[in-house]
Amino acid sequence: MQELYPNIEPYSTGFIDVSELHTMYYEECGNKNGKPILFLHGGPGGGIIPAYRRFFDPEFYRIILFDQRGSGKSTPNAELTDNTTWHLVSDIEVLREHLKIDEWTVFGGSWGSTLSLTYAVSHPTKVKALILRGIFLCRPHEINWFYQEGASFIYPDYWEDYISIIPVAERNDMVAAYYNRLTSENPVTRLEAAKAWSKWEAATSKIHYSEENVQEFDNPELALAFARIECHYFINKIFLDSPEFILDNIREIRHIPTIIIQGRYDMVCPMTTAWDLHLAFPEAKFIVVPDAGHSALETGICNELISASNVLKKVWN
Repeated sequence: MQELYPNIEPYSTGFIDVSELHTMYYEECGNKNGKPILFLHGGPGGGIIPAYRRFFDPEFYRIILFDQRGSGKSTPNAELTDNTTWHLVSDIEVLREHLKIDEWTVFGGSWGSTLSLTYAVSHPTKVKALILRGIFLCRPHEINWFYQEGASFIYPDYWEDYISIIPVAERNDMVAAYYNRLTSENPVTRLEAAKAWSKWEAATSKIHYSEENVQEFDNPELALAFARIECHYFINKIFLDSPEFILDNIREIRHIPTIIIQGRYDMVCPMTTAWDLHLAFPEAKFIVVPDAGHSALETGICNELISASNVLKKVWN
């Protein structure tokens, strides 16, 4: 059994203006002279929390985290303008150059795995190693599974709450129906949709339901950022050239040491996606956690993530 490293506070925090509109918050923890590792959070729109600092040995790693556009402490909150995958890839490079880092290990789960892969494909010489969890490629069938039909068969009770705010006539395209409400001029409509969207994911993200996770999205700022940005990305097919963009370009990164960690019972990002990545990228170590769902903080997944960050210390030798 691995344990999260002890609570740790940043030794450095800051804000970078990445455009005339957007300001990005970042923080550094651990060993300021250590080997750099970048944490990419999920969502998109999820933001970072203190627990994410604790997957990494603070004596070995210079741990870098940031809130992606519109989320967490980055401003403006829940903003969709100039908020695309390619803006985020650019922001990662801005941060790397700002911190004077030549290359780093990149660690991302869920949407963070999507962004990690897209960044690595775009900037392979800047990535020393990859740790990927809960694989998500945002292909149409993956979105359909979670937001239209699939996960609904496993969680019909929580699904009922998710669909309850959408009239029956609009339920043939739930992402579009939610997008219309999340971008409404009416703040009451926006918030109602944001809470319902976010709580559906929170209710299904762990193999054992967590009321605490669900109730976090009673926070309007958190719910709006998470739901608005996710839906914005998904309705726009995450702004990639094709649904298979990542798999079609995986050859660019097959030389990078990589560990893939997937919960067998992940209902948010089902294992079939991780399996497709494994088949396209057989050089990567592929680990299936037999008794876990989606969350990085479930015991089995947490153990493997900590182990992976320790195993990949060797790439710096």
